[in-house]
Amino acid sequence: MREFIVEADGGSRGNPGPAGYGAVVSDAATGETLAEAAEYLGTTTNNVAEYSGLLAGLRAARELDPQAAVHVRMDSKLVVEQMSGRWKIKHPAMKPLAAEAARVFPPDRVTYEWIPRERNKHADRLANEAMDAGRRGELGVSPARTESGVRGAGGVGAGAGDAPDGKNTADLRAAQAVAAPGTGAAAARGPEPASAATPSSGWAPADMGPPATFVLLRHGETPLTPQKRFSGSGGSDPSLSDAGREQAERTAEALARRGTVQAVVASPLARTRETAGIVAARLGLEVSVEEGLRETDFGAWEGLTFGEVRERHPDDLNAWLSSPDAEPTGGGESFEATATRVAATRDKLTAAYAGRTVLLVTHVTPIKTLIRLALGAPPEALFRMELSAASLSAVAYYADGNASVRLFNETSHLR
Repeated sequence: MREFIVEADGGSRGNPGPAGYGAVVSDAATGETLAEAAEYLGTTTNNVAEYSGLLAGLRAARELDPQAAVHVRMDSKLVVEQMSGRWKIKHPAMKPLAAEAARVFPPDRVTYEWIPRERNKHADRLANEAMDAGRRGELGVSPARTESGVRGAGGVGAGAGDAPDGKNTADLRAAQAVAAPGTGAAAARGPEPASAATPSSGWAPADMGPPATFVLLRHGETPLTPQKRFSGSGGSDPSLSDAGREQAERTAEALARRGTVQAVVASPLARTRETAGIVAARLGLEVSVEEGLRETDFGAWEGLTFGEVRERHPDDLNAWLSSPDAEPTGGGESFEATATRVAATRDKLTAAYAGRTVLLVTHVTPIKTLIRLALGAPPEALFRMELSAASLSAVAYYADGNASVRLFNETSHLR
């Protein structure tokens, strides 16, 4: 029996946004490339694009030899786990694609393997070329190169704006509303405005390219969290409690189901690195540490409750509450200094992760500061936000400097 390797990838520059897929069929024995397929899908989601790439790859393999065995390799853990039967397929836009993919070959002749993105470069390149062609107005299916010549790919999608399962773009967007922030060619390049005809919130131009999207995760609980004690970057640097580790596990499962995060960056403190490590392990990603994401240094207030600080340092506390330039007792960090640091870190990370969706695992003040700056709100807005342990927020940053808050203090994944 002949054996093929199918490598497939899909991406959406917006989730939903301009999307495309790429697929490669190679001979398992020789490694020779036998077929390639790529298609621009119009506006749809990352996961739909990933499934579309899988389906195109399986179809190309079947046209080469319908009796072959197929080993599928993809960097979408969601697709691999769902097609392997270990995860349920709940999303209405993906169910028909998954069902169709399962019918191309008998199930006992198809196996699935998750691979890191760097090992899926061929399919990733084809997917990005399809999306680039779509942006230039070259819509539809690219020819599939095979061992027998050149033919159409027999793609799974229609033209721009049409979802591959026959649903229209608006239906897919509505269905994806629960999926929250933005994966890419195996990776989203982050949410972007819906289409050239539909202005984004804030009336920003719709054709400025995909934004960098930061999914902001506050670390899980530490022993100090339920006691509501000041816990910054100058204190005891506590680790997660048992409750905090459970929160991190639940968050990891929720983010894995969404399948949107492409990179994980964490504050250097123990509680954030531990939270990030749990999530990253579930997503198959590495953790990068960014010093600028650390919590504010609360000076002599570290480890104290608000009431204890009011008793011991009433004048300093009143000054701190009334001015962003005031420092906590003992040479801590002012909110203004924190904002300057966080803004510089934001600019650094938006440049490094342009067009991608990144999980930033950090703390209360940095997250509130990013939200405040995105909204253009005054410093006192920091005292008017509630941010729960292990909550998720999200901000998209566009090339023209504008930002859009997509989510704030979401905790449904913890229930």
